[in-house]
Amino acid sequence: MHPEITKIIACQVVMEEMLPLLPEGVDCEKMDFGLHANPDKLKKALQEKINASENGKGTILLGYGLCSRAVAGLRSEKCSLVVPRVDDCIGIFLGSREAYFKQAKTEPGSYYLTKGWIEAGDSMFGTYNQMIERYGPEQAERLIKLMLKNYTRLVFINTGKYEVEHYREYSKQTAARFDLKFEEIKGATTFVDKMIKGPWDEEFIVAPPGHEITFEAFY
Repeated sequence: MHPEITKIIACQVVMEEMLPLLPEGVDCEKMDFGLHANPDKLKKALQEKINASENGKGTILLGYGLCSRAVAGLRSEKCSLVVPRVDDCIGIFLGSREAYFKQAKTEPGSYYLTKGWIEAGDSMFGTYNQMIERYGPEQAERLIKLMLKNYTRLVFINTGKYEVEHYREYSKQTAARFDLKFEEIKGATTFVDKMIKGPWDEEFIVAPPGHEITFEAFY
């Protein structure tokens, strides 16, 4: 692990991919994926965690992308902050921002799933049963179809770090249930490896103590 890292704060979906690569005893904190529903709330929660982690000099690694600007404006007075230069975590799971852009250009109407997203239950599909309970089956069906109107493909990203059959089968059945084309894509751990071990090159944003992570730095 990179010797400067003193704390890891990551979304639970990203943490799923990081844990197999982390040595024992690493100070890491997993954040609820549901916070993404409100970027301002996510930003506030992250800043509070950063403030609580400033026990001395070091580096806090954030397992996030820009995430609807939730990380823009974050700062630490005592520590450096490091965050991947990606729009969201799909680029992390595919191995690079460019890999995500290539997929988005080839198949723009794609919805992505990983083990972490499936277990978090906060995907569009994970909340479907909640919609049935709240609105009834007919209204829930109309709502999910409206939410999926711009999607044609469901992609399961297999990063190869866990037993995949359960998650693959869930993704296949979900795609069939909602009339989406299913595709499995081999993910990559290269980005996660670099997050943990370095080097923190042009694929990362490093904000020194007292400096904010800016939106402009992502582009």
